[in-house]
Amino acid sequence: MEYIRVTKENLEKEHICCAISDNKDIQVSSKKAWLADRFDEGLVFLKSVERGKCFIEYIPAECAWNPIEAPGYMYINCLWVSGSFKGHGYSSDLLSRCIEDSREKGKEGLCILAAARKKPFLADPKFLKYKGFEVCDEADNGIQLWYLPFEEKTEPPVFKECAKHPHINERGYVLYYTNQCPFNAKYVPILEETAQKNGIPFKAVKIESRKDAQNVPTPITTYALFCDGEYVTNEQMNDKKFLKLVGR
Repeated sequence: MEYIRVTKENLEKEHICCAISDNKDIQVSSKKAWLADRFDEGLVFLKSVERGKCFIEYIPAECAWNPIEAPGYMYINCLWVSGSFKGHGYSSDLLSRCIEDSREKGKEGLCILAAARKKPFLADPKFLKYKGFEVCDEADNGIQLWYLPFEEKTEPPVFKECAKHPHINERGYVLYYTNQCPFNAKYVPILEETAQKNGIPFKAVKIESRKDAQNVPTPITTYALFCDGEYVTNEQMNDKKFLKLVGR
């Protein structure tokens, strides 16, 4: 299995797997701009040499754009293997490389978001359990923090208090999102336009900094939709899905 590590030096010429259009596409440019600022913080983006959705993206947990307390851990932003790559051991191989790299860097373990049942854009809990991960914390909305310690008796990571009880004091639909997910650059404006045309109260809150991301009222920061203060979903949606959700 051959991989390419995306870095500052080759970022412009490499595709980024989850959005494989050219650099002029807003989804690609927004994600690459976000990545460019993370490499100096220790972010690693490792992908298959073949074009497609087969990659792992991880970063020291202190620099993760999530409200977690995980000193000494490596946080996996995304491990995504799909399409023709599935069933050939890529997920296990990419995870093994992350573990090896994290050990070499003196990390105490790995952590990642998931749920008891597989949710879109989150890790598969069955795969994590098979690989030795365990649940170390869970928010009220069912989002779980899983961890894989490298040594016994290692202190497990936890969610910050702000993320354990996802709730906001605003009416209508409120979406928190970042440019970590390239799809947001395309679909968030679509939701804003759809809401405006249909008289649906909607506000998009773009998280612009790590500090803000580490203090939002939800474990998931890439995409978290609330309605009348209550958490609804982390699944990106187009106009049709949004109107169906709203009941229009």
